[in-house]
Amino acid sequence: MHAFDVLGDPVRRRILELLASGEQASGEISAVIRDEFGISQPAVSQHLRVLRESGFASVRAEGTRRLYAVDAAPLREVDAWLERFRGFWEQRLDALGTELARGKRDRRLREEGRGVSGDE
Repeated sequence: MHAFDVLGDPVRRRILELLASGEQASGEISAVIRDEFGISQPAVSQHLRVLRESGFASVRAEGTRRLYAVDAAPLREVDAWLERFRGFWEQRLDALGTELARGKRDRRLREEGRGVSGDE
C-alpha cells in the first residue's frame, strides 16, 4: 500500500498521533479510537494491521498485551518526497512570519505613542 493511501485515512492518522507520544497497548488505542470515531474494535484492529503491514507501526508482545509504536522509516520517506514541494509553503510561511512581526511592531509603536505600557 502506498504511504499516502495509508496516511489518507483519518483513523490511521489519529492512531499515529497517539503513538507519537510513545508505545501504547492495542486496547488503549482501540478505546480512544472507538470513542472518537465510533467504530468497532475489529475495525480498529484492521487499521492497526494496515499500519503494521505498511511499516508505519511496529508491534511487540508483552504477556497478553500487544504494544504498538511508530516506525519512523516510512515517515522519513514521506518527508523526503515532500522535500521537493516544501518551497511552495515555506516561502509563504516566511512571508506570514514577516507580516506577523510587522503587526506586532506596529501595535507596540501605537501603544507606546498612547502611553500604554505592558506593565500596567
